[in-house]
Amino acid sequence: MSRALAVFHGHFGRAMVYQLNRPFNVHAHREGHLIFHIGGTPGCVEVLEQPQSVREDTVVAVNPWEPHNFLPKDLADGALFLVLYVNAEWFAGVRGLRFGCTTFGRTATLDRNVRQAAAMICGAPSLKSLDGELRNLIDACHEESWRQADAAPDGRAGTAVTDFRVRKSIRLLDECAGAEIEFDAIAREAGLSRPHFYKLFRTQTGVTPHLYVNTLLMEKALDSLVATEASIADIGFDLGFSSQSAFTHFFAGNVGMAPTDYRRAAKVLRA
Repeated sequence: MSRALAVFHGHFGRAMVYQLNRPFNVHAHREGHLIFHIGGTPGCVEVLEQPQSVREDTVVAVNPWEPHNFLPKDLADGALFLVLYVNAEWFAGVRGLRFGCTTFGRTATLDRNVRQAAAMICGAPSLKSLDGELRNLIDACHEESWRQADAAPDGRAGTAVTDFRVRKSIRLLDECAGAEIEFDAIAREAGLSRPHFYKLFRTQTGVTPHLYVNTLLMEKALDSLVATEASIADIGFDLGFSSQSAFTHFFAGNVGMAPTDYRRAAKVLRA
C-alpha cells in the first residue's frame, strides 16, 4: 500500500511526499500538478494517455483537468516522490495556470530546491517558511517549463468551455455533486440527450462528467479531512457514499492511501 510520509496544506495549495508502489485510478485536478522523483526506482505518469517518465532529472507537469495516472515501476518497495498541487490563483495573469510542457529537464538549481523542499516537508519547519519555499519552487518550475517549451513546443493547448449547455451542466454538477448524482437528470436540465451530453461535455472540458464529479468529491473530502474533526464515516456519508469502506476505496484509488493515513500525516497552515 502506498503511503504519505508527509502532507502539507498551504496557501499555494498542497504538497505530499509519497512512497508509491501502486497505480492510481485515472483522475484529474482543478489545480496545476508537479511531480518530482526523489528516491528509489523511477516511475511513470500517463498524462492524456501519453507516458511521461518521472526520474531524478525530470519534472512532470500536469495542467488543470488533464486526466492522468501514476504507474509505479517497482511494486514491491516503491519509490519516493514529491507531488505539488497548485491553486489556480497563484498563476493568475502569468500565461494562466498552465505549464509550457508536460515533461521538462530538472536543472541543478531546481534539483537542489526540490530536495530542500522535500526535507522541509518531512521535518518540522515553520509552516509559513515552507509555504514560501514551495511557492518559489512552483514559480521556478513554471518559468522553466515555458523556457524549455519555447525551445521545443509540444503542442499543448488550453481548453475553454464555450457551450452554454455545458456551462449550465457544470453549474448543476457543482451544486449537487455527490457519489449518487443522476447524470441523466443533469443532461435533461441542460437540454441534452445523455449521449450528446457526455460527448459535448468531454469535448468542451477534456474530461468525462464522471471524472469531473470525482474531482469535486476529492476536493470536498480533502477539505473535510484537514478542516474538520468529522469521522471518516460521516465524511463519506455526507459525500453520498453508502458506507465507510466505499468512501475509503474511492479515496485510496484517487490519492493512493486511506483517508485516516492522509489525515494523520497532514500539516495545515491556517490563514
